Amino acid sequence: MMNRIDLRSDTVTLPSPAMRQAMAAAEVGDDVYGEDPTVNRLEALAAERLGKEAALFVTSGTQSNLLAIMSHCQRGEEYIVGQTAHTYRYEAGGAAVLGSIQPQPLDFEPDGTLNLQQVAAAIKPDDYHFARTRLLCLENTQGGKVLPLDYLAQAGALAKTHNLATHLDGARIFNAAVKQQVDVREIARHFDTVSVCLSKGLAAPVGSVLCGPAEFIKTARRWRKMVGGGMRQAGVLAAAGIIALTEMVERLSDDHANARRLAKGLAGIPGIAVELDSVQTNMVFFSLAESLVGKFGPFMAEQGITVGDGPYPIRAVTHYGIEPADIEVVIDAAARCSAQYFN
Repeated sequence: MMNRIDLRSDTVTLPSPAMRQAMAAAEVGDDVYGEDPTVNRLEALAAERLGKEAALFVTSGTQSNLLAIMSHCQRGEEYIVGQTAHTYRYEAGGAAVLGSIQPQPLDFEPDGTLNLQQVAAAIKPDDYHFARTRLLCLENTQGGKVLPLDYLAQAGALAKTHNLATHLDGARIFNAAVKQQVDVREIARHFDTVSVCLSKGLAAPVGSVLCGPAEFIKTARRWRKMVGGGMRQAGVLAAAGIIALTEMVERLSDDHANARRLAKGLAGIPGIAVELDSVQTNMVFFSLAESLVGKFGPFMAEQGITVGDGPYPIRAVTHYGIEPADIEVVIDAAARCSAQYFN
């Protein structure tokens, strides 16, 4: 069977052998009663790694962000968020539908930040005509781009000045920390709460952790139960999360190196335009010439490579399971596709 190289997302990772062994041997209990020792260890570990008081193991990043927004905001209140942020565009409108919480989206800057002057201007006056602005949500990494540390400090200071809480969708926060060569707490300390995905670059099969103050996490735990997120012997899953946090962080630099090699290789192929400046972590965005659109994806699939196609920018994501030799296979296949169809 042809080896499959899947570049659609880092969500397609398979658990490592160490994760499978830990899952098989996990000590478990009923987590809804707080009695699963492996879940408890994961939550304590995540809180310590992020520099927060407590953490909550949840099924997904979408659920983690939903619980955060619903715990920070009441019905009829508002959060400020990026126009293409996951918490706004890619979570099925959950905060609005389930929490009656209004999003106030703003356009991202090219570097993945929100313009803080625009954020300040979007904060509603204390007037009953308006929803109360309660929360600022940022995302790091954003489209693979890392938010500067000084910007995070400025955003946190702005939020405090306006009495806003802060939440970070840190699905790939460890990618940012590895890129910036800092302890992840240096990023997390600027936010009241942080969501961390275990099932992307860290390669666990399921789950995210929401980290924050102990009382806040207590509230989020109630919301988790309400939306059906209470799990029972979840230590089988949490065991993989522990491996993710203890063994899979440093190797993210390999993904970053593979992404840079992929970007440089694709940039040298006629008919493929690569956004080289945006390649900071494990994501490569590129566009196809018109003559390649509709042909690139099927051609690559025939070579055992799963990657996007279309007239819009395509995202290719490197991750655990993608090796340097695979990157060379992708570059070679893309070059052959160009040679056949580009004119």
